[in-house]
Amino acid sequence: MSATLPTVVVTGVGLALPGADTPRELLRAAAPSRPYEPFDTGARIGRRGHRYKDRATRLALCAALDALRDAALIPGDSEELTVPGGTVGVVASSNLGNLDTACLTAAAIAKESTAALSPMGLPNASSNVIASWAAIRFGLRGPNLMLCNGATSGLDAVHWAATLVTAGRVRRALVIGVETCNPVVEGLLNSPAGDPAQDLAGETPGDPAGGPGGEPLLDGAAALVVEGAAWARDRGAEPVAALGRYERRAGLAECVRALLPEDRAPGVWFTPGTSAGPRAAGAAVLPGTVPRYDLTAAFGRASGALGVLQCAAAVGWLGEAGAGAGDALVTSGDDPADAVAALLLRPPGRPAAGPRQPGGAAA
Repeated sequence: MSATLPTVVVTGVGLALPGADTPRELLRAAAPSRPYEPFDTGARIGRRGHRYKDRATRLALCAALDALRDAALIPGDSEELTVPGGTVGVVASSNLGNLDTACLTAAAIAKESTAALSPMGLPNASSNVIASWAAIRFGLRGPNLMLCNGATSGLDAVHWAATLVTAGRVRRALVIGVETCNPVVEGLLNSPAGDPAQDLAGETPGDPAGGPGGEPLLDGAAALVVEGAAWARDRGAEPVAALGRYERRAGLAECVRALLPEDRAPGVWFTPGTSAGPRAAGAAVLPGTVPRYDLTAAFGRASGALGVLQCAAAVGWLGEAGAGAGDALVTSGDDPADAVAALLLRPPGRPAAGPRQPGGAAA
């Protein structure tokens, strides 16, 4: 027995990263330069948004504010919600976002004692700090979730936000994906057996080429507002995309086949990364004529932020390509990872070829 769920649409997109200010600019961003200028969070959220918050939280607040304003949930001249706070939930995704705070907290306790900790900074060690601060800052009183789920975490966050909407828990949800580059993250990725906290100095972002083998790392955030289509229509919001089917499987080829039955090719594919494995696996499923975008080549290894960033770029592609160009396929994770997630986005107003089903599985 299956039940067709209400349509969920995207009504707002926000970005806080160097090299792109809008979803369409994500499609044309060049490879990260050396050196590069970190995103200035103070220019968007002001000094009040900085106090006692780590960089990942500040980046997330910047992207969140941008998305909420784009969705007309917050006016351009204030931060007051135009809808009841209880109708808006938050789902955030980050695998490494507050790693610096957690490592430095542990190092301070080991070297001295808990007396060395600041009572104002300690809350930043919570695994849910990013989602919590977004809710506090903007008065979002719906369900509040933080995902740290490996390579698929960003797309999983989009899926669970849509599930909250279709289950009737909220009318709309803010989805945030954020990662930051600093010496602690670099130390973890380059020397897993070492002490990633020993070289951290201040809160300055690290070298974006700090990943394994000099692989660039993302220092930024992306955010979406997903909303029930009926609720968006009632408040006069214009959707920029509709969420389609979602799948989570063990391998890339298996996941793509499950999502695209009857060999129906998408209009574009936002790939999971630069490794040859995912490309080879996908090539066996998708025609070579399907355009591909690899955002990690432009913005660096995005980890838990990748799926949200890809959805933002898919919104940009749908806006440029028009209603007849097909769906946008987004995939995160590859065969060496523990799972692969995939999601389809389609132009708003076009009927879905396969409706969302309970749990996000294919019909």
